[in-house]
Amino acid sequence: MTAARYLLVLMLCWLAAAAQAQQVGDTLFVPVLGPPTYKQETGPRVLIDAAHHNFHTATGRYRPFADVLHRDGYVVTSNDQKFTPETLANADVLVIANALNERNLGNWTLPSYAAFTPDEVEAVYQWVENGGALFLIADHMPFPGAANELAGAFGFRLLDGFAIDTTATCIQCPLPFRAANGALRPHTITQDIDSVATFTGQAFLATVEDVEPLLVLGPGAESLLPQQAWQFDDATPHLSSGGWLQGAVRKVGAGRIAVFGEAAMFTAQRAGPNGDILIGMNAPEASQNARFLQQVMRWLAADEE
Repeated sequence: MTAARYLLVLMLCWLAAAAQAQQVGDTLFVPVLGPPTYKQETGPRVLIDAAHHNFHTATGRYRPFADVLHRDGYVVTSNDQKFTPETLANADVLVIANALNERNLGNWTLPSYAAFTPDEVEAVYQWVENGGALFLIADHMPFPGAANELAGAFGFRLLDGFAIDTTATCIQCPLPFRAANGALRPHTITQDIDSVATFTGQAFLATVEDVEPLLVLGPGAESLLPQQAWQFDDATPHLSSGGWLQGAVRKVGAGRIAVFGEAAMFTAQRAGPNGDILIGMNAPEASQNARFLQQVMRWLAADEE
């Protein structure tokens, strides 16, 4: 085993241990934000999905996400129904974070089944085309497989694996995306932000030309493709993923979509026996993530640039 591959296995062992530790929302986290976008409870209506066995919901691991939106003036509610034209009619922004098919509950082994029916995919696509805004978040395996059919309708191909940086020298560090090296791309969303961080996740590609990249993985990126989540060894298949995406946006008809390949970056969690592992916006390396979330939401909810 090469030194680089040995370091990679060490990294994955730590990530597996962190992932298997109980992750809970950090209720003490106070985000650093810019001025509120809207007066309290006067902003666009945001629907956060909880109808598809979501690993992250507004009342669970995505409570810090919902808190940021509340503070910014959005009207935030949870969705407990399948997607239809009727259930989407009263929403301006739909947030889907780590949806799962029932067959993968407690069974993060391939195959990863689709979380949404074809009718739901069609309903969401038509709603976006007519002016809705979709914030689609799918983390590492099995979440990309669960969301891939929905993402594919909008011109994205999600890879059902784990994105890692083989050049990392710190096996516990988040993955930084910096404006200085081009990993954080210039955009209205990234204005006045010089760095954001993600926490493993997956890599994805655009299949249409009008996608606007935000987070671009560096040349040392690889995607690991295990048969079972968090089960790695030196023989685990891997794919070079330099230049692939972890964040991108696109305008679709009268609407908009933002796709991200990592979920923890938009919440604040604690893990480990003593709750001393910080995962998300509360981590020191992710000090600008909350403002990044604020600006992603502004772009999604905007009527025009």
